[in-house]
Amino acid sequence: MLRMLNRLQDWLDQTRSVDFIAPLLLRLYLAPIFLIAGSNKLDGFMPDANTVSWFGNPDWGLGLPLPWLMTFLAAYSEVLGGAALLLGLAVRWFSIPLMVTMLVAIFSVHLKNGWQAIADPTMCLFNCEAAQAAVTRLDKAKDILREHGNYNWLTEQGNFVVLNNGIEFAATYFIMLLALFFIGAGRYLSLDYWIARAWRYHD
Repeated sequence: MLRMLNRLQDWLDQTRSVDFIAPLLLRLYLAPIFLIAGSNKLDGFMPDANTVSWFGNPDWGLGLPLPWLMTFLAAYSEVLGGAALLLGLAVRWFSIPLMVTMLVAIFSVHLKNGWQAIADPTMCLFNCEAAQAAVTRLDKAKDILREHGNYNWLTEQGNFVVLNNGIEFAATYFIMLLALFFIGAGRYLSLDYWIARAWRYHD
């Protein structure tokens, strides 16, 4: 029995030869998310956009100090960080400002809405009042659509949901970035790997 378990463990250990796949997939998943988010923030610097105002306004926005600077830092952290993730360049370094942007998003934007990205009070972890309020509004919207619209056609491709805007996505991205911070960009398919092979000191 012990010999069989050891053989199974040996087989499992052989998968480490392709362990670069995990950080590669994390990078490829996160890169477009941050590139798009950062590009949208850069658009907020245009005269007719209001991203900077949203960062600074305490009534209908985040109420952050130095909103122009905060928008600038968030936008370029995400754009440059997304590009770095895609290339596998300085991934551990870029994961730090990206994690900071996720923490800012969690605590300044999403925390008040609880955990869930999509409202479902039956699966609520905390701040369930927000999820319940979202579902109440969703039920009202469905009633209106059933009365005044072709509800079967409208829901043919899927059900309507309310974006609860909780911390779920930001927390997930933070955890993925934290993993990349510790494991790095991975072997072979990252610039970090080849730069380290060429220029890092080796014992």
